[in-house]
Amino acid sequence: MNYDSPGRQQPPAGQMTRRTWFQASVGALTLAALPKTEVVAQPNSEQPHAKTLKPYELAPLPYATNALEGFLSAEILELHHGKHHAGYVKGLNSTLDAIEEARKQNNYVAIKALERELAFHGSGHILHTLYWNSMSPNGGGEPGPVLTEHLKQSFGTIDGFRKHFAAATKAAEASGWGILAYEPFGGRLIVTAAESHQQMAFQGAVPLLVCDVWEHAYYLRYQNRRSDYVDKFFEVIDWKFGEQRLSANIR
Repeated sequence: MNYDSPGRQQPPAGQMTRRTWFQASVGALTLAALPKTEVVAQPNSEQPHAKTLKPYELAPLPYATNALEGFLSAEILELHHGKHHAGYVKGLNSTLDAIEEARKQNNYVAIKALERELAFHGSGHILHTLYWNSMSPNGGGEPGPVLTEHLKQSFGTIDGFRKHFAAATKAAEASGWGILAYEPFGGRLIVTAAESHQQMAFQGAVPLLVCDVWEHAYYLRYQNRRSDYVDKFFEVIDWKFGEQRLSANIR
């Protein structure tokens, strides 16, 4: 019987007409074509994040301890990397643990002193990591084309940069660093002379190449002749590393 014609009686309960069958089939196909979505639970802002952050680690030197023998002895590198740099890594992790504990104990009075420790040890670790990579047994010579272009834009000539960097590094007060950095807001290279590790910083600038002028970096070979040490730094400077960091950060 044709139940789809006007005026015809309705089909028995549970029986489908051709029209209702077609409508139901189209609806089923439409639903099947839609992408499946999963219900994702919204994070509870009051619960701690599930991800566990790893502690900082001391990476191995990128070369053998005797690889820079003409500039720094194996003894200096072993002491500097294995003792001094390792100490900053340990201090950084200990400080982060202390900050976490202070938060748990609601002891925010301790935060000021801990933030000082965080800046000191954290900056010490980062700068030392950059320092090892700022030198190479195959270093020296002239910078690559990208770095050369930016050095000339910012300092006039490569020699102008060398003299500027050497003067700032030699004159860094007490214990400090000479730093070539890229300043992204102005799109220029700058030289800074950091005191300790974290002071005299140009916020936002990205360090490209650094020279450590804490006495433990050179005293066993150069004694109080920091100037000689800084001059010889250019014989091992890894321009390639600086250019790679610059290329990764320029806009």
